[in-house]
Amino acid sequence: MREITSDDVPDALGPYSQAIVSDGTVHVSGKTGVDPETGEAPESVGEQTTRTLANVERILEAAGTDADAIVRATVYLTDMDDYDEVNEAYRSYLSEPYPARTCVEVSRLPAPLDVEITVDAELDGGE
Repeated sequence: MREITSDDVPDALGPYSQAIVSDGTVHVSGKTGVDPETGEAPESVGEQTTRTLANVERILEAAGTDADAIVRATVYLTDMDDYDEVNEAYRSYLSEPYPARTCVEVSRLPAPLDVEITVDAELDGGE
């Protein structure tokens, strides 16, 4: 097991790693759409989704892979009415074949945001 961190994403808000590599898979903890340079997040859920996926990809790059290696994602929304807007941003950021995915509505997230995403991605050659 190996911890992955990136200075290009906001720090973890609690006692957890940004990501862990185990058995050739990168397990990325839940990320949000906070811009690491400004500490702010976009207002629209679509823009938050795009920023969230960019933050996820930065962690994957620190591990030695990228968004094309994502095999599974979990999307947490504070309002399922945002599902279509999230899908539009998700579709424009990721390519086919899309990862397996679960999307659930939650009452709130640790930060006052609308979306959080966690992923699992493959590493070439395994680890």
